Amino acid sequence: MPAGDREPHFVRSFERGLAVIRAFDADHPELTLSEVARVTDLTRAAARRFLLTLFDLGYVQTDGRMFRLTPRVLELGYSYLSSFTLPEIAEPHLEQLVAQIRESSSLCVLDGDDIVYAARVPTHRIMTATITVGSRFPAHVTSVGRVLLAQLPDEEIDARLSRADLSPLTARTIVSAELLRTELRRVRRQGYAIVDQELEEGLRSVAVPVRDRDGEVVAAVNIPVHASRNSVESVRRDLLPHLLATVARIEADLRITGRARGASRGTGTHR
Repeated sequence: MPAGDREPHFVRSFERGLAVIRAFDADHPELTLSEVARVTDLTRAAARRFLLTLFDLGYVQTDGRMFRLTPRVLELGYSYLSSFTLPEIAEPHLEQLVAQIRESSSLCVLDGDDIVYAARVPTHRIMTATITVGSRFPAHVTSVGRVLLAQLPDEEIDARLSRADLSPLTARTIVSAELLRTELRRVRRQGYAIVDQELEEGLRSVAVPVRDRDGEVVAAVNIPVHASRNSVESVRRDLLPHLLATVARIEADLRITGRARGASRGTGTHR
């Protein structure tokens, strides 16, 4: 909007101060006074006043020649980001993942002995049952459930498996508690789970745990695929790296917001 068209309430100096902050980015983490003035289209005198004000407030540091932002600038967005729930934080990252791989992806949490879908970005229907936010499945037969169960203490895993209904859902379903314990130990070591047609014939799925800034596993993200189009090896080779990168981005946001307990909003779930 041209300067002459600004509303009467518009504070031009505030706009210029924000422009000084935005002048710094990943490609230009350090700038001289002259560079800031050029990027923001300010005079050197005006740029200097803004930089020194930001320095006094703790948002900028300088060695006398070069200026750079301090971590305190993150406070400017913290209040906004901290209002987000975990599904809201994860969803844009899931959308980016789905656009890359052209497969669906979901974020799930553990609720009792089930996993519950807390966020989902679909491409097309894979399973016979329609999956929506709030859908539930037994944790022990799903990839997301296994990465969540694998993070629990051994005694809690034993208690859950002792009461779980291990009836076969397909010919491939693991129905032995001991074999499940072995599989969960393997998942814990490798940091991901691949489930091959145990929940539904023709469905393979890979999942990775999501950790909050304290390192606690609070959710898991999966990619389900048709077995006819994706071998177990291709899932591991082609999809797992994208999934790991997506989860890393979600965890980076969680380190800023600290919002892990928001996963259950709207699903009725609990940890």
